[in-house]
Amino acid sequence: MASEPIRDPVSDQLLTPQNAAFIIIDYQPVQVNSIASMDRQLLVNNIVGAAKAAVAYGLPIVHSTVNVKTGLNKPPITHLRKVLRDVPTYDRTTINSWEDVEFRAAVKATGRRKLVMTALWTEACLTFPALDALKEGYEVYVVVDAVGGTSVAAHEAALRRIEQAGGKLISVVQLFCELQRDWQRKDTVPAFLDLFIETGGTPGIQFSYDRAE
Repeated sequence: MASEPIRDPVSDQLLTPQNAAFIIIDYQPVQVNSIASMDRQLLVNNIVGAAKAAVAYGLPIVHSTVNVKTGLNKPPITHLRKVLRDVPTYDRTTINSWEDVEFRAAVKATGRRKLVMTALWTEACLTFPALDALKEGYEVYVVVDAVGGTSVAAHEAALRRIEQAGGKLISVVQLFCELQRDWQRKDTVPAFLDLFIETGGTPGIQFSYDRAE
C-alpha cells in the first residue's frame, strides 16, 4: 500500500510545517495560576507539548508576553522558557496582542496565513487577536486543550465566539497528527512519539513505524 504523492505543503488545506505559524501568548505565572477551566498541570503539559511540536516541525513561532518590562508581570513559566529559549519575545502592554505593532509585524513576517494560536486567557488574550486575525483574512486554529479561561463558562463562550467568526478548533494530539501526516516522514516520527507520550498518550500503542529501525 503506497501513499499518494505528497500534496503541495504550502497550499495544502490542512496544517503543514510549511504553511502554518505557531502563536503563543501570555503563559505567565499569574495567568496560569488563575485558570479554572481545566486542570492547570494538564494545561501546562499540553502547551509545552504544543510548543515542542512547533519547534520539532520547524514552524515559525511568535511569542508574546504582557507587562514584563513594566515590572507588573513575571516572565513565562520555566518549562516554556526552556522550549522557547531561542525564540524572541514581544512584550507589550495591550491586552489584545494584535494591537501591538511589533507583535503584528512579527506575525505578518512569517508569511504564513494559517495561525495555530494559543493564549491565556481564552476570553481575552486569545479571543481578541484571533478575531482581529480572522478579520484580516488569516485562518486561525485554536488548540482548545492548551488554552484556558478564568471559568469553564468564560472559556467555552470564548471558543464559541471564535468559532462563530470562522476560527477552527483543534486539540494537541490533532496538531501532532496533522503536522506529521505520514509515517514515511521518518525524520519527525521520534519527536511525534515522544510528544504523544509526554502529553498523556499510551506508550504501548502500536504505530506503523518501528522506532528501532
